[in-house]
Amino acid sequence: MAQLIKLKDYISRYQQNILLYPSRYVRLKKQKWEGVKKAFDTQDMKIFYEDNESLDDITEEKESLFLKIRGMMNKKPKEEELLLFPAAVKEEEDKEEQIFSFDYKANALNEPQSEEQLKLQFLNQLFRFQLKWASSTLTEKSTVKKAFYYDEHLKYFLQRFPDTYLVLYKPVFLLKNAPIDLEVMMVTPTAVWCITILEEEDSAVYLGSNEKFWVKKYNDKEKKTLSPLIALNRTEKIVRGILDRHDVALPIQKAILTRNGYIDYPTIPYDLKIIEKRNYDEWFRMMRTQQSPIKAIQLKAAESLLQYCLTTSVRRYDWDAPEEEES
Repeated sequence: MAQLIKLKDYISRYQQNILLYPSRYVRLKKQKWEGVKKAFDTQDMKIFYEDNESLDDITEEKESLFLKIRGMMNKKPKEEELLLFPAAVKEEEDKEEQIFSFDYKANALNEPQSEEQLKLQFLNQLFRFQLKWASSTLTEKSTVKKAFYYDEHLKYFLQRFPDTYLVLYKPVFLLKNAPIDLEVMMVTPTAVWCITILEEEDSAVYLGSNEKFWVKKYNDKEKKTLSPLIALNRTEKIVRGILDRHDVALPIQKAILTRNGYIDYPTIPYDLKIIEKRNYDEWFRMMRTQQSPIKAIQLKAAESLLQYCLTTSVRRYDWDAPEEEES
């Protein structure tokens, strides 16, 4: 399951430490899956939650820890907070990780009957956990739109690709004090993929060109649609400029993806990949079978891109002392 390192303009833990969280994610996923699989194989449902404290216990300890740290900080600037008490911060993050376990209550009425069903339920809960990491840190949080919890494209990029792929989903970049919405990016060990999704009606045919508008054919009807190349070229240009500025020599792949349609483009640019019904399986197989581990150059590319992302967040209330305590 790929890692969501940036979602829109939400704050992300990966922005704090791109070297720490990718490996932490892989470890956590492996640890939790082994527990879930053991419970399924032995039919001992208690294993699903036997090594996890109850949420109430975690919350109670969490509030106590917050009060302890908060009193010591004496309202230090927030950029100093994580440096002041690394042990306390690690303890707090470890407790938050414990909340990610196979939710027995959520699945009690729909217990998995096969390992495939088990995997799907596990991935769906891991998906929600990823949204938390992509929208909060220990001290700040962003409000996630409910639509993202049901976004099939977001689920596709996270659930169908390897753990070593780092995803920026519709990120907002801040360049020259202006916010710019960009397309999906996947930072893999061997390349940065800039991807525009073009999926509407099943078996729709898109007639590609170098013009501002393309033509979509469906059910004997024709309709003009804005060329996906406009947003894709803008994304690729910005990514290339950032990587060049930071001396990151990682190839950039530019692709239009339509799993349920066709694209006819007689004069396709040499640097553009068209991924549609006729060649999707081949491309998907190639992407899934890459066995490269996470590389230093990949992390440097991700870190460089995250530096230019816009972040909108608010202070987590449990890190702010009440007014009477401040006085």
